[in-house]
Amino acid sequence: MATPFLVSLDPSSPASGLSLNQIAYFGRVLVKASTLTQAEQFLRTYFRLLDVYVDATSIASPGDLVDVLNAGAVKIFISLDQLTALSHEQSVPSSRIVVYTSSDSQVDAFRSWVGDNAERKEAGLCTDSAAIKALADKLGVDLEAQNIYRTYSGPVTEDTLKETLTQGAVSVVSSQALTLDRSEADGKIAAASLIAARAVADGNGLYATTVTDERGACLGLVWSSDESIFEALRTGTGVYQSRKRGLWYKGQSSGDVQELIRVGFDCDSDCLVFTVKQIGRGFCHLGTASCFGPYHGLSRLQKTLEARKADSPAGSYTARLFNEPKLIQAKIMEEADELCRANTKEEIAFEAADLLYFALTRCVAAGVSLEDVERNLDLKSLKVKRRKGDAKGPWAEKAGIAPTAPAAPAPDSQPPAKEEDNRIEMTRVVTASTPVEVVKEHLHRPSQKSNDTIVGLVRPIIQDVRENGDAAVLKYTHKFERATSLTSPVLRAPFAPELMKLSPETQEALDVSIGNIAKFHDAQKGNNEVLQVETMPGVVCSRFSRPIERVGLYIPGGTAVLPSTAMMLGVPAMVAGCKKIILASPPRSDGSISPEIVYVAHKVGAESIVLAGGAQAVAAMAYGTESVSKVDKILGPGNQFVTAAKMLVANDTSAGVSIDMPAGPSEVLVVADEHANPAFVASDLLSQAEHGVDSQVILIAVSLSEQQLQAIENEVDAQAKALPRMDIVKGSLEHSVTFVVRDLAEAMALSNEYAPEHLILQIQNAEAAVKHVQNAGSVFIGQWTPESVGDYSAGVNHSLPTYGYAKQYSGVNLGSFLKHITSSNLTSDGLLRLSSTVEQLAGVEGLDAHKRAVSIRVAHMKQ
Repeated sequence: MATPFLVSLDPSSPASGLSLNQIAYFGRVLVKASTLTQAEQFLRTYFRLLDVYVDATSIASPGDLVDVLNAGAVKIFISLDQLTALSHEQSVPSSRIVVYTSSDSQVDAFRSWVGDNAERKEAGLCTDSAAIKALADKLGVDLEAQNIYRTYSGPVTEDTLKETLTQGAVSVVSSQALTLDRSEADGKIAAASLIAARAVADGNGLYATTVTDERGACLGLVWSSDESIFEALRTGTGVYQSRKRGLWYKGQSSGDVQELIRVGFDCDSDCLVFTVKQIGRGFCHLGTASCFGPYHGLSRLQKTLEARKADSPAGSYTARLFNEPKLIQAKIMEEADELCRANTKEEIAFEAADLLYFALTRCVAAGVSLEDVERNLDLKSLKVKRRKGDAKGPWAEKAGIAPTAPAAPAPDSQPPAKEEDNRIEMTRVVTASTPVEVVKEHLHRPSQKSNDTIVGLVRPIIQDVRENGDAAVLKYTHKFERATSLTSPVLRAPFAPELMKLSPETQEALDVSIGNIAKFHDAQKGNNEVLQVETMPGVVCSRFSRPIERVGLYIPGGTAVLPSTAMMLGVPAMVAGCKKIILASPPRSDGSISPEIVYVAHKVGAESIVLAGGAQAVAAMAYGTESVSKVDKILGPGNQFVTAAKMLVANDTSAGVSIDMPAGPSEVLVVADEHANPAFVASDLLSQAEHGVDSQVILIAVSLSEQQLQAIENEVDAQAKALPRMDIVKGSLEHSVTFVVRDLAEAMALSNEYAPEHLILQIQNAEAAVKHVQNAGSVFIGQWTPESVGDYSAGVNHSLPTYGYAKQYSGVNLGSFLKHITSSNLTSDGLLRLSSTVEQLAGVEGLDAHKRAVSIRVAHMKQ
C-alpha cells in the first residue's frame, strides 16, 4: 500500500522541491499534462521508476484520455464534463478514474453518475473539502479503499495534512511543498513526518517494518523510528532502529548496504514496508539473501547470471552467451521450439526452465532485470484497448494455424497497432514542445548507485589493504578476478619478451599511436617553461615545474581490453619525466595480463604492473604494500567503485596522494545539422554506446526534418544490429536521447549544460562553432573527425572528465603529471620598497612575527 499522500508535479514549473528520484520513494506521482504527447512522453520515461497518475483536465478528447491510460497511467484525474464524455468509452474501468469536484452540486452529480452501478463505485473522487468523513458517508465510500483525494487551494501545513490523514483521505501535495530534510526549511513539510504519522507504533514508539527486495520477496523483519525514517529518506539507503544499538545504517560495517527504492504500508498501516535493492552478500547477518534463507527460482537465477556477467572467465560458455548475440538468439529459438514440441507435464516444465534461463541471460546481457520485465507486464495490464493477439503470419503458418481474413474495422475503432520490429532506438525529445523540467530530466545521466552505498562497499576494502598489504590485495584479486593461481600482486620490469607477444600490425599501431601522443604532449612543455616576472624593482617572482615523482596509472579491465588507456596515461607520464610509473590493471582468471598493456608499460618505462583492479588496486598504490610502490598521484578511469576509492584516498591526509578527477561511465554528445551524414552520426553514437550499458549517448539534431531524423534512426538500428556487442549497445541506448532543437544556439546551450566527455560537431562550419563550447572534455570537429581517433591515435588524450565534471575539470594532459613551484627573489632595495606594505598588512592581521621578519631586516640595512 502506498504512502498516505500523493505527490503532484507540474513539469512546466521551475524545480524547487523534490526530484523525481526522491518522489519515487513514495511510490507514485500525479503529473500535470496539457497534451497527450506530453503525457505519453512522461509515462514512457518514468514508468519504470514509479506509478504515474495523470492530471488530464487539459486534455479534451475522450480518445486521447483513453490513450493516456493505454500508455500506462495508473489513474487519470478528470473533470465532470470529461467524465460524461468518457462514459461513452465502455472499456474504461472506473477504478482508473478520479473526478475533480469543487462544490456540493458536483458531488451530487458524481453520486448520481455512480448510482447503484457496482463497477462505478470503484471510481475515485477529488475534493478540496475538509469534511472527508461526512463526504464518505454521503457517497457510501469505504475510506480504507483510499478512493477519496483531497487538494488544497492555499498554503498547506503539516497539521492540515495529518488531519486529512486521520480522516482516511489521500492528500494531494505539491512536490515543492515537501522536503526530505529534518528541519522545515522555508516552511516546507518533512515527508518523513507524514509517513510516521500514518504508522502504528508499539509501546516503545517503534514501527514494525518489513524489508523486501525489488520483486517483493521478504528479506527480513526490523524496526523503524521517526529518526530512522528521516535518515532513510535523506540518505536514500536502508536505515532502521536497532533495539540494542540505536540507529542502524544497514551495511555500514559489513558492506552489505541497501539502496532505498520505496516506502509504503501494509493494508491497515500497522507495518511499514521498505522496498530496497540489496547490495553485497545479502540482508541476513549470516550472509544469506534473506533472513528466511537463500533466493529461489528466477530471483536466484538472476543473481547468479549477474555475478557471472561480472566475473565469467574469458572464453567460458557464459561469457560467450553474454558477448555473442547470435548464439543467445539461436538458443532462445531452439528452446522455444523444444517447449512447443513438449507433451508431458515433466517435459514442459523442463523445456520451459531452459527457455527461461536463456531468455533471462539475454535480459541480463542487455542490463534488463526481472523487475523491468515485470514492470512491462504491469504496463501491459494497464492497457484499456488491446490487439486481438493472433500469431504473426510465419509463426501461425508453422504451427498449422489457417490464416484468417482481417475483419473490417469498426467506424470508431483505432487503427491496428504496428507490429513490434525490435528496433534499437533512442528516446526522441522535441524541446519546443517539451516542458523545461522534462528536458532537464532527460539530461541526467543514467541512475547511479548512491555515493553512500558505494563508499560503504569500498571503505572496508581500502582499510583491509592498508592494514594487510599484499595478502589483502591477493585476497580480493582471487575473489573478484578469479585469478587464484597468482602468488604475487605485482609484475616487475624488465618485462619478459614472452609477455609482449604481439602481431606486427598491432605493434606498429601501438608505436604510431605512442609517437603521436608523445609529440602532442611534448609540445605542451612550452606552457611549463620557467616564468619570471619583476613585479617591482628588486622583486622577482618566478614559477617553474617539476614532474610528480611517483604516479599510479589505473587501466580498467571490465568488458574490453584497454591498452589505449595505458598509452594515454603512460606516455604523458614518460614525457613529463616522472621517476616512477606504476600501472594497475585487473588480471585474467589465469593471472596473466594483456600483452598490449605489458608492451605499453615497457615502452613508457614503467617500474611494475599491479595485477589487481577496483578499490584494492587504488588502495595498494595509495598506501603501498610489501610489493606495490606507494605513489603520489593516481590517474585513470574506472567504474563507480574505482572512483569512490580514488576520492576516499585523496581525502585521507595520511595517504598523501592526489587524483586526476572523478569519473563515470563513458559518454558522447553529437551535434548534427542537415549537412551531417546519417551513417557517420550513427557510427559516432554507437562507438560510445558499446562501452557498457551504463554509457550514455546524446544526439542534438539542429532543425532536422522528420525524414532526416528517420535516416539517422534507421542507421542507428541497422549498425547496432551488426555489432557483436549489440546487447550492450541496446542497454545503453535505452537511456540515451535525441534532442530536436530549433537552432545551433540552443544546441550549444544544451551541450554546455550537459558538459559531455566527448563532443562531436557534425555541422557546417564546425570550426566556427568551437568558440561556443564552454564545457566539454574533448571536441571533435567536422565530419572527418570521429571520436575513435581521439581514443587511440590522433595524439590528444582520451582520459577525460565524465558525468558533467567537464564543468570543473580538464582532461589528462602533460600538466597532470607536473607540479608548479613558485619562488621569490628580492634584493635589499626590493625588500626596502616592499617593507612598509608587508608590515602594514601583517599588523592588520595581528601577526607580529611576520611583521618582525621584515622590520629586523630593514633595521639591519640601516645600521
